Amino acid sequence: MYYIHTIKDTISIPPSSFGEDITKTSESILRQKYERTIDRDLGIIIALYNVRDISDGYLTPGDPSTHNDVTFDVLTFSLEVDEVVAGEVSELVDFGCFVRLGPIEGLVHLSQITSDFISYDRKAGFFTSKSTGKSLKKGDLVYTKVSTISLKNTIKDTKIALTMRPDGLGKPEWAGKEGKPRERRTATSRPRRR
Repeated sequence: MYYIHTIKDTISIPPSSFGEDITKTSESILRQKYERTIDRDLGIIIALYNVRDISDGYLTPGDPSTHNDVTFDVLTFSLEVDEVVAGEVSELVDFGCFVRLGPIEGLVHLSQITSDFISYDRKAGFFTSKSTGKSLKKGDLVYTKVSTISLKNTIKDTKIALTMRPDGLGKPEWAGKEGKPRERRTATSRPRRR
């Protein structure tokens, strides 16, 4: 889920930054280039830190900037298909719910919330299952499994599909409720005594 990677890169420092602290200038340039971006191999780059090993700059013909080799560390977030992750329900919509997973949200489609029939009460702001009594609202902690990942060039365009249908997933209190219908009472019937 969260990983630390060391990266080596070459940056261009413009003449307007000559005379400034090279570490701060390098860090600023690298943050603009890397933070909140997606790398196909590393995942989402969340933060950049520990800029070091800045080489003496070299010039190339026709370019007034200096080019410096630099080493730095990044904190990344990456998911894998079939990985089980915990998150918070951030939004409920007619077609499912969004779950916050660190720096990104994933979608649990209505059909993947539970194997029981589930309905959405828009006014009350929660999902409820018909026979097992499971409910889901904004702010609930849930366990989900990653079904598919569609990495795009931006975080906004990246799509994560999640499921809570397998046993043990969903809200922690759902454990053991699968397949056990809740007892129904009507005005003419009483619960059986044991």
